[in-house]
Amino acid sequence: MVLGAVVIVIVGILIVNYFKDKSGGTIPGTSTQTGAKEHVVLEGETLWSISEDSFGSGYNWVDIKSANALESETLEVGQKLSIPDVSPKEPTSTENSTVSSQPSPITGGSYTVVKGDSLWKIAVEAYGDGFKWVEIARANKLVDPNIIHPGNVLTLPR
Repeated sequence: MVLGAVVIVIVGILIVNYFKDKSGGTIPGTSTQTGAKEHVVLEGETLWSISEDSFGSGYNWVDIKSANALESETLEVGQKLSIPDVSPKEPTSTENSTVSSQPSPITGGSYTVVKGDSLWKIAVEAYGDGFKWVEIARANKLVDPNIIHPGNVLTLPR
């Protein structure tokens, strides 16, 4: 009789865990977090895309995963997810904060190279197209376009 009770308890635990995993971390019939919205997963959606739609930032996918106690990023069509009430996350940068994130455009016919420049970067700033670095290299008859030095004055074809 004791053995039968143990088997029933184990089977019950397995069934609860099965439904918990299938429903995205909540047992059917239980409530989700207070103030949280619910989302039903559609074909082709990922945690990142759901986060982008819900927060305007894909970086909150971790919050969705945590709120639903998901063990993996795998989603099933029709799965119900709780969307937590958190603020959108912004991407981080490893660049020096004193450096402007928006380079100033180069408008003249020449440019003096500064430390950290590359022909690609100069082409983006001068033309808005990094692939124009080839034109800068040709106009300046550069033997090795990977080697430019601070202080070099480059002609920018217009």
